[in-house]
Amino acid sequence: MSGERDAPLRRGFAESLVSSGPSPEHPKRMRRFGRLVGSWHVVGRRLDEPTGEWEDRDFTWIVSWVMGGRAVEDIEVVDSGDGADTIAIAVRVYDPTAGLVRVSYFSPSNNQFANLVAQGWRDGIRQDGTQNDERPIRWNFSAITGESYVFDGWVSDDDGVTWKLVEHLEGERLS
Repeated sequence: MSGERDAPLRRGFAESLVSSGPSPEHPKRMRRFGRLVGSWHVVGRRLDEPTGEWEDRDFTWIVSWVMGGRAVEDIEVVDSGDGADTIAIAVRVYDPTAGLVRVSYFSPSNNQFANLVAQGWRDGIRQDGTQNDERPIRWNFSAITGESYVFDGWVSDDDGVTWKLVEHLEGERLS
């Protein structure tokens, strides 16, 4: 399918995926991530580890309830000049058996993939896991308000003894 013929399929996919709010099943378990639902303008920088150079970042981050309100999904969108390109997605799902939030992150264009576990942390959310090269990572959302947040991404080369900052982002709510 292509063009106009697959438009109903795309609409049906989006309508089936996106939810209006949290599931009544576990509404409190996802409230930390629910605070981030909306659209954000994000600026910051990411370390290119092989070169040691910091690269500026500027993108739109869109966060939505999905899967009947049982998960929160986000997408990172950049303007490519020819339109918007989705660079990365993350899905955060409450696991009632384990009593925690599981996070899966995918960025095929950057060959980055990660699995993490999230928990409340100080004034935000801490996510710990590993990326596709098996190194431990820690992603922290902090200073979360209705209008802004801070994100710091860390990686460890020594199994979590020490941590190196590899990304710093600041988001400002668009909607």
